Amino acid sequence: MIIFIFLGLLLHRAESQFIASTTTPLLKVKENEGADLKCTYTSDFNPNPRVEWSLKKIQGSSFYVYYDGQPTDPYQGRVTQYTGGLRFNSVTRDDIGLYVCTVAGNGHSAEAKINLVVLVPPSVPFCSIPASVQTSSQVTLSCFDKDASPPATYKWYKNGEPLPEDPSKFTAYKNMTYKIDINKGTLEFPAVAHADNGDYYCEASNEAGPSKSCQAVQMIPYDLNVGGIVAGVIFALLAVCVLVFGLWFAYRKGYIPKMSERYV
Repeated sequence: MIIFIFLGLLLHRAESQFIASTTTPLLKVKENEGADLKCTYTSDFNPNPRVEWSLKKIQGSSFYVYYDGQPTDPYQGRVTQYTGGLRFNSVTRDDIGLYVCTVAGNGHSAEAKINLVVLVPPSVPFCSIPASVQTSSQVTLSCFDKDASPPATYKWYKNGEPLPEDPSKFTAYKNMTYKIDINKGTLEFPAVAHADNGDYYCEASNEAGPSKSCQAVQMIPYDLNVGGIVAGVIFALLAVCVLVFGLWFAYRKGYIPKMSERYV
């Protein structure tokens, strides 16, 4: 029994001494610049373990970056493994993701993980802003920047002034009811009012560079002309009645031949 306990302690000690670690768990690098992903290890029972690198993308896919002592095909000429890490000559937005440094040998392994964020400044966002909207209807304005990394946050402007996230706290906006999602880039009006008339545009921002804005578009609320619609329907009905009466009158007077007479 004592022998088994002693062997267990030795095994636990050996496993506990096989450790991988990093000093760059979160690494932020500007696009097209070099990057060093740090990975160090200790291993008394295996002085020359196998070191491999893999990448887990945000979408869920995973593949090797450095395997069997050399970079995989997509990384040939771009990455170099050295004692203590993996070096990129330059990074692009396609390199964003979670890198796993795996140190393995003699049936044991340890991992260190590095989250690489490639900094890409915002581009001019795509904005969807209607030029005219019916009062009391629900309307959502949208804004999106596909390039920014980290993902952009969004700010909406009306007539050149930033819209506060909570309009109820500001006197100038107390007559406006809207909801802003700074992460999704939406500006939602549950029920559009005449007070919402104005020029709107959106600004995309992140830590990588200067903010960018889309072009302003004037949104004009209009009332539904119920009286005009009713008048139009009545006029259309009267026109149909006049047409039917005219055909009937022409038929009675003989201006329109009877069906049996057409084929005689």
